[in-house]
Amino acid sequence: MTTDIERKTDEARIRELLEDRAAATTDRDARRFLGHCAPEVVDFSLAPPLQVKGPAALDREAVEAWYATWDGPIEVSLTQVEITVGDDVAFAHSINRMQGTKTDGFKVDLWSRATVGLRRIDGSWKITHAHSSVPFLMDGSGLAALALKP
Repeated sequence: MTTDIERKTDEARIRELLEDRAAATTDRDARRFLGHCAPEVVDFSLAPPLQVKGPAALDREAVEAWYATWDGPIEVSLTQVEITVGDDVAFAHSINRMQGTKTDGFKVDLWSRATVGLRRIDGSWKITHAHSSVPFLMDGSGLAALALKP
């Protein structure tokens, strides 16, 4: 059974992991970004396809190719982070902001929702499930609601 002190310590470690993962994108460090994931991770990212599992979700070259579509810094900020910790599993959710400029000059200022599931593996917390999304307009257009802000 985990004590309150151990839970607080685990929560702090998970918060650091999430912040470091965001910083890895700002630093364009694909190895560090993916290093927080378990080998069997399931990823529901903003980009197609609907899901990517295991080794395919840990494709460093694909992450680096995405980083290459940006000109200048990719700023990622996590807000409203909530973490729930159990003995060997945890989950967190947040509202995230991504800002920067694409290589074609398009300015990105996107808010998205993120949820991650984590497991304690060999004493360290690893992401086993990641889900990012933006709401879509329910007016029949099917368009992403990209102008929302918290």
